[in-house]
Amino acid sequence: MTPRAAPTIRPVTASDDLERLTALIHAAYARHAALGLRYWGTHQSVDDTAKRFASGTGLVMVEPQSGDYVGTLTLRPPQPESTVALYREPRVWSICQFCIAPQEQGRGLGRRLHDYATQYARGQGAGVLALDTAQPATALIAMYESWGYAVVGECDWRPLTNYTSVLMSRQMAD
Repeated sequence: MTPRAAPTIRPVTASDDLERLTALIHAAYARHAALGLRYWGTHQSVDDTAKRFASGTGLVMVEPQSGDYVGTLTLRPPQPESTVALYREPRVWSICQFCIAPQEQGRGLGRRLHDYATQYARGQGAGVLALDTAQPATALIAMYESWGYAVVGECDWRPLTNYTSVLMSRQMAD
């Protein structure tokens, strides 16, 4: 049996299929929806996907043989207009819209995509990487903690979501 080639990671381009990427996001967030968590990714429109990519650098992970999308993440530079004080800090970059296709989870692809985003942000001068996730999503919080993040606060995106989020950050290693 021929080993499977590793997916490639690249920035989103105008030729990417935002409908397929939105479907990937919905599928990846469906298990959270089944638990009653209304992440933005559970119901966002194709236009929302485009706007979220446009808020920073959209990244996609693609299977080289099939061209299928297996993951995505949006990496955002400091956001001076954010309601979250941490996201306004000059050296704080953040990630959102981060997901791996359900059938591909458990292969280390999320970590690989995250590491790529971390290197990219570091190259742009980031000193801290931050994110937020649902407070009840304890498995996600534990995963991020294992990647060096710490809970540093809370934020609330209601009515877009139906929960309080934990705010997490990690210092960039030199």
